[in-house]
Amino acid sequence: MEQLVDELLLARGVALDDLARHRDPRIRDFLPDPSAFQDMDKGARRLADAIQAGESIAIFGDYDVDGATSAALLTLLFRRLGTDPIVYIPDRLMEGYGPSGAALVKLKARGASLAVTVDCGAQAYEALEAAKAAGLDVIVVDHHQCATLLPVAFAVINPNRLDEAELGASHGHLAAVGVAFLVGVAVLRELRARGVFADRPEPKILDLLDLVALGTVADVAKLRGLNRAFVTQGLKVMGARRNIGLVALAEAARLVKPPSCRDLGFALGPRINAGGRVGKSDLGVRLLTCTDAEEARQIAAELGRLNEERRAIEMQVCEQAEAQAAEQSGAPVITVMGAGWHPGVIGIVAGRIKEKFGRPAIVIAQGEDGTGKGSGRSISGVDLGAAVLAAKDCGLLVAGGGHAMAAGLTMPPSGLEPFREFINDRLASDVEASLGARALLLDALLAPGGIVAPLCDALDDGGPYGAGWPAPRVAAGPCRLLKATIVGEGHVRGIACGDDGRSFKWIAFRSASTALGQALLASGADSRWWLAGSIRRDEYNGGNAAEMHVDDAALA
Repeated sequence: MEQLVDELLLARGVALDDLARHRDPRIRDFLPDPSAFQDMDKGARRLADAIQAGESIAIFGDYDVDGATSAALLTLLFRRLGTDPIVYIPDRLMEGYGPSGAALVKLKARGASLAVTVDCGAQAYEALEAAKAAGLDVIVVDHHQCATLLPVAFAVINPNRLDEAELGASHGHLAAVGVAFLVGVAVLRELRARGVFADRPEPKILDLLDLVALGTVADVAKLRGLNRAFVTQGLKVMGARRNIGLVALAEAARLVKPPSCRDLGFALGPRINAGGRVGKSDLGVRLLTCTDAEEARQIAAELGRLNEERRAIEMQVCEQAEAQAAEQSGAPVITVMGAGWHPGVIGIVAGRIKEKFGRPAIVIAQGEDGTGKGSGRSISGVDLGAAVLAAKDCGLLVAGGGHAMAAGLTMPPSGLEPFREFINDRLASDVEASLGARALLLDALLAPGGIVAPLCDALDDGGPYGAGWPAPRVAAGPCRLLKATIVGEGHVRGIACGDDGRSFKWIAFRSASTALGQALLASGADSRWWLAGSIRRDEYNGGNAAEMHVDDAALA
């Protein structure tokens, strides 16, 4: 099956002479020299000084999975180095995204002499000015896009700095937890050079790759290069069940097998996120750094309950947002706003609208004072974060930023129409080019009898799959649809049979109201189809058979 894996790698852009490194991506084969990043050595020396001197270190994290895993990684590493940091996660509703001056000054009052912001800080100009005035050193560890002017900080470690050198900039696709891992590597190297580990064991930072994998997948970072190595090796660490919190989380999610890449994105990630969206913002970090199994189970159960609450809120907001979105189906960017929408779910709803309408979407929750808190999700080839940052620079937003595929913003009262006009004008050509270049790329054409479980296993060897490293798609046919029914939350499920009498199960998720779903449901007995999508083991029925997750269909 090595030839099949090589074909998958080549189709995803791997050079012929680089196949060996990508067949089994390992950290040592992809890890860059941390010193290649701006301010990395400066920040590592400051952290090493603080650890050796016993200074009080604070970690200020974002409330999403990337922020929680970044904060947890540094917390666990620093504990192993002999210092227990103060961890601060802001409340989404009361404080909003990123560090505030009041919060940083409060950390200084609690005794911290050094703060590390993770997954935030790249745009925190006023907050970091206040921290500097209070005598608090701040190291920014972030991956969001930067402006030309950087905030005042002791160090800004971010591969998306505009002045980043070529090697550092080539890692702009890292999630914040990936950058935090590199910071950890640099700190250990600095302490090693100082002889700190001459008479004590050096912490094994590779043991924390389970956190890196979770944050990377949940933040939808592109699984290329180092990120793919992070996730490949991180899943192995997770399978060893070393992190008490992750074990409890997997049990709460009823995962009986070692988690897969898909499980990180759809089972574990949403539960960590639920704390920051509709509950207590620090629950995720508390779980991931927990040392007591019973406490971990309690937190995991609470996150599970909050996740169910989040889903109910999401459904309500999604219904209203989609009704507005339907009126903008011709707009380059769909921008919707509603009073009373819960800010904790707008990012998820934006993702739903993006998927349904096939174009970038921004969902804005309007507060009582008219101010809007928005979250956006983009499509391939359309840099939403840069556009939002440009809107902020033009005075259309109070705050805003992000990265290519996701962005957040704060909008002043009565600012919707000017912003909508700006974002549509700026991104119209990019959206048009992206939509014009859309095609369902296939890795193989199969007879219906070729959809079997062993092929699923062979295709899995080319993974892990995710953003930027798409799961293999195949087309199977010609076949007749023997059965097609609506199941669950708008899914269309059925059985297809080929001319040779061989059949396979298929399902088209959330398609009942789409043109694809309606066509499959209305198919006549004599119609013959080609079905295209990914094939996976049918886990719900023991995994002994294969089924297709349908993305598209065409009459044969």
